[in-house]
Amino acid sequence: MRFNEIAPQKPLSPEQARLESMKDRVKRDRQAVKAERARQKIKAGQAELGGLNSISQ
Repeated sequence: MRFNEIAPQKPLSPEQARLESMKDRVKRDRQAVKAERARQKIKAGQAELGGLNSISQ
């Protein structure tokens, strides 16, 4: 590793820190939406399978 790769970074200004915080929040929210959609899709698939099983019996 080179020295400049491990050199400490300067602290962010309050404005830059606020922007980074907003960007991180957007990433977390996108992941949460993606996970919720997956949960709903799984739940719908399970309900459909349950409905098919009750019809075939």
